[in-house]
Amino acid sequence: MNKILLIIRREYLSRVKKKSFIIMTFLTPLLIAGIYGLIGYFTYKGISDTHDKIAVVSTNTTLTEKLASNKNTEYVYVKQSLNEMKSSIKSSDYDYVLYLPEFTLKEPKGIELFGVKQAGLSLNNRISDDIEELIRNQKLKESGIAQSDLDQLKTSVDIETKKIATETGKEESSSAGASTIIAFIAGILMFMFIMLYGIQVMRGVIEEKTSRIIEVMISSVKPFQLMMGKIIGIALVGLTQFILWIVLTFTISTVAVTVFTSKGGDVKKIAASAQANSQLSTGTQVATPAQGPMADIQKSLAGLDFGKIVTVFIFFFLGGYLFYSALYAAIGSAVDSETETQQFMMPVMMPLLLGYALSLSVVTNDPYGNVAFWLSMILLPLL
Repeated sequence: MNKILLIIRREYLSRVKKKSFIIMTFLTPLLIAGIYGLIGYFTYKGISDTHDKIAVVSTNTTLTEKLASNKNTEYVYVKQSLNEMKSSIKSSDYDYVLYLPEFTLKEPKGIELFGVKQAGLSLNNRISDDIEELIRNQKLKESGIAQSDLDQLKTSVDIETKKIATETGKEESSSAGASTIIAFIAGILMFMFIMLYGIQVMRGVIEEKTSRIIEVMISSVKPFQLMMGKIIGIALVGLTQFILWIVLTFTISTVAVTVFTSKGGDVKKIAASAQANSQLSTGTQVATPAQGPMADIQKSLAGLDFGKIVTVFIFFFLGGYLFYSALYAAIGSAVDSETETQQFMMPVMMPLLLGYALSLSVVTNDPYGNVAFWLSMILLPLL
């Protein structure tokens, strides 16, 4: 047992004291935050800044109204024929040409979209939704419903999800979006940790084989003690880095929220003033809940049990790491150089990739279904 502890101590300290470990431990949370910030920023900019000008060539006599333009799509009805518009689209300022042929409201067929560049999936969905809404409104009008009644049909619904504790029956706030994001991030981290530190075990075995150090070590310790000490030592390195990432991420998030909240002080004052004026004019006291993106985030995170999340993450990480690190150690013992490991790594990575992909596609959509249950029993412990 003492020999295993010595090997664990050596593997742990030799990696923790490296400058690369220290630098990446502090740099990785900043990189992750920056990457997700850029993804969110460019996704928002891509949605908000998208603007397509579409020439509509309509030979349809069934539709009595025209497609209404919106922030992202501008519809311009033209008098030219379809062939004329298709031939002049390169020199015109239109992005696409939408053709509305003659059809009935029950079977809208033959609609075509032409363009020099390939139309994206989001554009196709927006145009389909606009045409469907136009047809739906016309059907309702033909049923005798007035336009004022149609305008009142559109209602925005915000559902507040809550969980009921089975032991106490107490209601707890929950958020499917926050849970999905946490699961997504935890899956990525687990995948990264298992790959990173499992490969370190393999490289350590190859290095000791090529330098002949293992021949000296085997003379004083058993192979089981050597592998156990190496695997546990590197696992402790991974847990150390993970805990430090949690602390640094929490600190960075707290600072970011504080800065964002302080900058939004004027908005809060305006909202409070408006609420006070409303109370004075009506003579009533109305409890208005906090609104805004920060309030939504805090509300979503309030119902999450982070202690349980971290505990479950560590449990699955240790199980998956011990399994895959043993496989990587077997690969390292079977080859003489790192270049020979590529042909053996693919069979090891396939269950890992399968478990990760299914955890995002199946488990997040139906976390309590039979498929999710059996995946958690078989594949996800290996992840």
